[in-house]
Amino acid sequence: MTVKFTSTAGYVATEELAAAVNAAVTLQRPLLVKGEPGTGKTELARQVAAGLDAPLIEWNVKSTTRAVHGLYDYDAVARLRDGQLGDPRVADVRNYIRKAAVWQAFEADQRVVLLIDEIDKADIEFPNDLLQELDRMEFTVVETGEVVRARHRPIVIITSNNEKELPDAFLRRCFFHFIRFPDPATLAAIVRVHFPDLKEALLTAALTQFFALRDTPGLKKKPSTSEVLDWLKLILAEDLTVEDLRLSGKDALPRLYGALLKTEQDVHLFERLAFMAKSGR
Repeated sequence: MTVKFTSTAGYVATEELAAAVNAAVTLQRPLLVKGEPGTGKTELARQVAAGLDAPLIEWNVKSTTRAVHGLYDYDAVARLRDGQLGDPRVADVRNYIRKAAVWQAFEADQRVVLLIDEIDKADIEFPNDLLQELDRMEFTVVETGEVVRARHRPIVIITSNNEKELPDAFLRRCFFHFIRFPDPATLAAIVRVHFPDLKEALLTAALTQFFALRDTPGLKKKPSTSEVLDWLKLILAEDLTVEDLRLSGKDALPRLYGALLKTEQDVHLFERLAFMAKSGR
């Protein structure tokens, strides 16, 4: 019987998101997950691994990352240095090859979850350079001629913050899901997972203020799920009350706003709103 992914004790997955994960697994295609930063894309992979009882292998992409970096690293400089020192290890090039995330996932003794995190950070050609490996579930080590084939097809989850467009050829080979920002009911459910003892009145007051802030026209960087969780953690640490939140709301800037507003432009926006409110304009 095939195990299906659902919400876990530490992660609230909408029906749409759970269906996307299970569809990608059924189709044996990478799941491409997009959404605002802080909406739980990376955490999704960790929770899928936990929910399906599979090991997780993470590949965190950077601006300098190339596709081969996910397969293996060949340290030619170390081999040259050892050759100059007369080290006998240089006779075998395999001594200078390090298995990277994709190789580890392919040779695992059981099905794993392979997370390729923030693929849009890399060069535009990066996704296309991975097409063959992810399609065929194999690659060749150029330096040795060895062909590495997947023993068990991994569950591949790829995240993107939508910083740049991904190639059409790559998109065709993925199952796509966009994580929308949670509605108030879903966000409340997420908060309860992290803060089960939070009083309902305080939760309602905090989320009302949060959504009012998030929906403010002109906001440059809207606060995310992770930021509202940080904010609530501070509210609890400071032992703030519903009345404390209401009082701060009258001044436009919420208490402990540094957890929510991350740019000077947005802070200045709320300062202007507060000034206008006090001036009666």
